[in-house]
Amino acid sequence: VLSLLWFRRQLPRACTKFIEMILMVTADHGPAVSGAHNTIVTARAGKDLVSALCSGLLTIGPRFGGALDDAAKMFSQALDSGVSPKDFIEKMKKTNQLIMGIGHRIKSLANPDQRVEIIKNYAKTHFKTTPVLDFALGVEQLTTRKRANLILNVDGCIAVAFVDMIRSCGAFSREECDDLMSFGCLNGLFVLGRSIGFIG
Repeated sequence: VLSLLWFRRQLPRACTKFIEMILMVTADHGPAVSGAHNTIVTARAGKDLVSALCSGLLTIGPRFGGALDDAAKMFSQALDSGVSPKDFIEKMKKTNQLIMGIGHRIKSLANPDQRVEIIKNYAKTHFKTTPVLDFALGVEQLTTRKRANLILNVDGCIAVAFVDMIRSCGAFSREECDDLMSFGCLNGLFVLGRSIGFIG
């Protein structure tokens, strides 16, 4: 249903299963994250369900669930331009920009995020090619030399795997893929999944 509503076509089963997986892994991440906290506080203050949900959703931004579109754009544009992961990192450092989709407060090489492992393994197994994911993993190899928590996080992994999915599934032209990335559909998937968790 989501593929027909959002993408105006029936996507292959591997793609629809991946979208379902995105909704599952983004649904909940415990009560301590900002969105869940705000939802709980608003509900405890006696507000209705929609108000509590909106309170949580308004916290979504570049540092909480809103980095997917930017991560997809950054990594795919870097790969498409032909730069190496090292040169990409240097460019970001020189322009004083964060690399969206890299870094986590708690998760690290020693304490990996199992959601990332699930997504990564699914993409490697079910998508025809994964060049954007591979590029992002190359970036991660270099960033984790600086600090162990500068890993490819769940937002980044979903973003790059999604780009690989739409580019390799055969349902879209390259121009259509680029258009999809400019519409904000990835952040939309996070909002949809996390709304399920906030309502719960």
